[in-house]
Amino acid sequence: MNTRIPIWLLATVFLTTVSLADAQQAGKIFRIGFLDASTASGTAVLVAVLRQELSKLGWLEGKNISIDYRFAEQKIERLPELAAELVRLPVDLIVVTGAPPALAAKGATTTVPVVMTTVSDPVGAGLVLSLARPGGNVTGLSGLAPELNTKRLEILKDVVPNLARLGLLRPPGASIGRDLQLKELRPAAMSLKLKLEEIETQLDAKGFESAFQTAKQKHVNAIMTTNATSFFAERKRIVELAAKYRLPAIYPQKEFVVEGGLMFYGADNDDLYRRAAVYVDKILKGAKPADLPVQQATKFEFVINLKAAKQIGLTIPVRVLERANEVIK
Repeated sequence: MNTRIPIWLLATVFLTTVSLADAQQAGKIFRIGFLDASTASGTAVLVAVLRQELSKLGWLEGKNISIDYRFAEQKIERLPELAAELVRLPVDLIVVTGAPPALAAKGATTTVPVVMTTVSDPVGAGLVLSLARPGGNVTGLSGLAPELNTKRLEILKDVVPNLARLGLLRPPGASIGRDLQLKELRPAAMSLKLKLEEIETQLDAKGFESAFQTAKQKHVNAIMTTNATSFFAERKRIVELAAKYRLPAIYPQKEFVVEGGLMFYGADNDDLYRRAAVYVDKILKGAKPADLPVQQATKFEFVINLKAAKQIGLTIPVRVLERANEVIK
């Protein structure tokens, strides 16, 4: 009996096997975890950007992806538990919104890919070995928060007459991302001859009201916040209190100005979330996080709200208005 198998038959079997594997992969629904320290409502606008970009890239919920959301509800201590929960599901990838969620995810797994959206200093936080070569299961985007805070101080100095005391709202406790921002802010304030009044702010209605009362008691001339998702989620409340206490403010995200805040200078958050979606796409298609360099913010904006300025009786100098990318009248 001739036991030789024709080459054409082997090729047919091989191609059939590959086609079946492709079909199975095409039919798979990838499970994505989303981990955030704040609230679902507070982060909804950015989640919408992520989902929209994933959709443009061909990833549709219910068709080839599902997304499991976990929000710590302003309780950072819950993040490790929530990250472990996502890993146990299990998910194929985790998207994180800042340093605390990223650290929690990294602590929960060394194998599930983790994509950062806006971590300010991933190397300093110990999340990656370097921006060019992350080296582990974490990659994504860096928002350059520490450096941008210094620029915000300079803008406030130009806008607020005789600015001498600045109130800095910061969440309670400590975090690596916040410490890095303070490390940059403190000497920058000193070089601009500003007294930096650091005000620890509890993340509830009573806590925010108390923080602004403290700011007034300390006779601050203006306020700003650290770049934290917990503040982003409460941006409407913060903007309203700044108007109530007639305090000029500059914010780290444009959404604060959308809610009626005075000024914003920083990275384009929507752009960062869109680019994070591109990394999700690459990883789901087989790329390894260790091979994808951490990308830094490239789009920056300066927005001024003249309505908010009028509300607190502040006149924005023409030289500052000319530097803005957008002026809301």
